[in-house]
Amino acid sequence: MLEPIRDLPDGVLGFEAVGRLEASDYENVLMPAVREICDRGGGIRIVLVFERFDGVSAGAAWDDMKLGVEHLTRWERIALVTDLDWMVTVTSLFGWMTPGEFKRFPLAERTAAIAWAAETG
Repeated sequence: MLEPIRDLPDGVLGFEAVGRLEASDYENVLMPAVREICDRGGGIRIVLVFERFDGVSAGAAWDDMKLGVEHLTRWERIALVTDLDWMVTVTSLFGWMTPGEFKRFPLAERTAAIAWAAETG
């Protein structure tokens, strides 16, 4: 499930993954938020927090790829906040493939991740 993070700076989206991610999380939570930003002409600045991770359905993985490609030129900053070893390893190997600027932060630096995502320039 994706739970929105409240009280973020203007133009920054934030979500915390809780449990298993399903296609409905993308279709009902993430995609509408991203589309709203894009419809206003803004770039996508997002903070994703994974304290733990219980997996992702095939439908959610497909929606994740579609979302990235659909708005390929709109991604400005993606801040991944996690201490999960495997996510740290995967992002260090493949983070360069992410559209826009990508940066990983440990859980203890969640506030810094939000500030980084909000920076312009």
